Amino acid sequence: MNIFRLAGDMTHLISVLVLLLKIYSTKSCSGISLKTQELYAIVFMTRYLDLFTDFISLYNTVMKLIFIGSSLAIVWCMRYHRVVRHSYDRELDTFRYWILLGACFILALVLHEKFTLQEVLWAFSIYLEAVAILPQLVLLQRSGNVDNLAGQYVFFLGAYRAFYILNWIYRYLIEQHFTRWISCVSGLVQTALYTDFFYYYFISWKNNAKLQLPV
Repeated sequence: MNIFRLAGDMTHLISVLVLLLKIYSTKSCSGISLKTQELYAIVFMTRYLDLFTDFISLYNTVMKLIFIGSSLAIVWCMRYHRVVRHSYDRELDTFRYWILLGACFILALVLHEKFTLQEVLWAFSIYLEAVAILPQLVLLQRSGNVDNLAGQYVFFLGAYRAFYILNWIYRYLIEQHFTRWISCVSGLVQTALYTDFFYYYFISWKNNAKLQLPV
């Protein structure tokens, strides 16, 4: 554990809390991609299979359970909550995410650290997380206007991965046998996908204006 890893975990947790706040306070999921939320649920469930085999720390276990539970709760609300589900932007959320699932699974079969079920699924979850935000970014771009909470959710989600890049750099410098290259490369790809959003988020913050993305 280091300060960058902790900052990454906390910004990730904040992003989840912001999204839950948006859904439960406004009874609306407008501007949120169900496809992205389903991809994140798959990411966490395939990555944290070690909950059944290894105990690292109480902190580690609690954070894993929070991310699995919150992602499933968000998907449930968007699909089945009697009020929230009616605000889902189905006509804008049309990204063919099965392509991402298939491509990431094939990549995991080819590029992994060890050819075991748990390690292949771990690699799959890393690759999938790198691109899981794409349906969300496409939805926001199609809608043009981005409400405050949806914008903050995406911002904190991007900040979380940026902190994790600093965490990997730090670990590479101080650890003799740091070999998590799959995480590093995937994290760089994931952060790069946020670049355009970060630019317009900064412009809106600087001008104290509503966040708008080019359609």
